[in-house]
Amino acid sequence: MTEETAPQNRPGGPQDDGARPNPPAGDGARAAQPASVTAVAGEAGDAGARRGGRWRRPGPQQVPQPYPAAKGMWRGEGAGPFGQVPVLPGRMSVRLRLTLLYGLLFFMAGALLLFVMSVLMANILGNVKVIGLGISAEESAELQRQFVEQTMRQLVGRSLLALGGVGVITLVLGWFVADRALSPLQRVTTTARRLSESTLHERIALEGPDDEIKELADTFDAMLERLGQAFDTQRRFVANASHELRTPLAINRTLLEVALGDPEASDDLRAVGRTLLATNARHERLIEGLLLLARSERELTARTPVDLAEVAAAVLEQSARRDHDNDVAVHPELTSGTALGDPVLLEHLVSNLVENAIKHNVESGGELWIRTGMLEGYATVQVENTGPVVPAYEVERLFEPFRRLNADRVESSKGAGLGLSIVRSVVLAHRGAVYAVPRPGGGLIVTVRLPPAA
Repeated sequence: MTEETAPQNRPGGPQDDGARPNPPAGDGARAAQPASVTAVAGEAGDAGARRGGRWRRPGPQQVPQPYPAAKGMWRGEGAGPFGQVPVLPGRMSVRLRLTLLYGLLFFMAGALLLFVMSVLMANILGNVKVIGLGISAEESAELQRQFVEQTMRQLVGRSLLALGGVGVITLVLGWFVADRALSPLQRVTTTARRLSESTLHERIALEGPDDEIKELADTFDAMLERLGQAFDTQRRFVANASHELRTPLAINRTLLEVALGDPEASDDLRAVGRTLLATNARHERLIEGLLLLARSERELTARTPVDLAEVAAAVLEQSARRDHDNDVAVHPELTSGTALGDPVLLEHLVSNLVENAIKHNVESGGELWIRTGMLEGYATVQVENTGPVVPAYEVERLFEPFRRLNADRVESSKGAGLGLSIVRSVVLAHRGAVYAVPRPGGGLIVTVRLPPAA
C-alpha cells in the first residue's frame, strides 16, 4: 500500500487536451488505500499517472439533453476564426413572419388606395375645361390632356414615394408590435424550458388578459400538474415498495447468518447458505439503490455549500475499507471546488462514480483517476478509469436504469445497473450537467458539473 500526494500541473506533459484545474491550495488530498485500491501519483506512476493535473474533455452532454444553442461550449470547437459568430437560424421566426405580413398587407392596401385615388383624380381632372381667348377647341383639348398627364404623373410619383416611406415605418412599427404581441408567448417558452431542466413542481402562472396565450399557459400548467402527480405517485410507489422489501430481506439475512453460525451445520448446508447470503446481499443493494434513486429524483428542499474535494476524499477513504474483486490503482487529483447542494446526495454521486469505475475495470493493473475543482466557473468532479472498450453509441444507454455494457436486464455480479442512473438523477436534482465519453484504449470518462456556491 502506498500513499502519496496528488500530482501538480506540469506544462508540456502528455494528453494535454483539456483545461487545467485551479492549482491546489496546499498538498493534494490524501487517502489511505488497501492493497486492492492503491493510490499512486507523481513520478512513481506510469504514463497514465503522469497525466495528473489535466482535465480530460468531458465529451457529449448526457443530462440534461442540451439544446442546439448549447453546442460549441468548449473553446476551439468553432470553425476557424468565425466559430464564435452566431449564424442566422435555418427557419423564419414568427416575429419576422408577422412583420412581413403586416408590411405586405399595408403595401397591398396602399397600392389599392393609390389606384382608386388615381382613377378618381383622373376622372375629376378630365372634367376640367381650358378656356382662353384666341384658343381653338383642338388647342384647348391638347392643353387639357397635357395638364392631366403632368398632374397624374406627379401625383402618382409622389404618392409612391410616400407609400414607400410610410411602408418602411410600418415595417419597423410592425416589428415592435409583433414583439409586444409575442412577449407573453416568449415568457411561456422560457418558463417551460426552465421547468423541463429543473422540476415539474413550478408553474408558469401567466398573468394578463384572458386571451389565447393565457389559455395556452393555463393548459400547460394543468398538464404539468398531471405529470407532477404521476411522477410523485411513481416515486412514492418505488419508495414504499423498497421499504416493504427491506424487512423480509433483513429477516432472511438474520436467519442465514444464524444457520451459518451453527457449528453442527454440514459443509453442503454452509455452501448453500453462503450462496443465499450473497444473493440476499445483492437484493439488499438493489433495494438501497431504488430507495436512493427515488430520493434523488425529488426536489431539493435545502442546499448547503459542499466542497467536492472533501467529499471525494471521504469516498476514497470509505472505498479503501471495502474489499474489491480487482486490483485498481487510484490517482487522486483533488482541488477545492464548492458546489451548492445536498451533502448526502453528492456523496452518493461521487461514491457511485468511484464504485462504477472500480467494478467495471480490468481484472489486473486497472487504474482510476478522480479529479475535483473549479472548471469554467462550475464545481466539477471527473472520474476516469481503464476497462473494456465502450462503444460511443452505448454511452447514453448506460445512464438508463438496469442498463449495463453489452447487457440489458441481465443478472450481473457487478451490480444492479443503477449506478449511473443515480448519478443522472442527483445531477438533475442539483440542476447540473453530466458528460460521458469513451476513454481511448478502454474505459470511460464521466464529468459532472454543478452550480457553484455563491
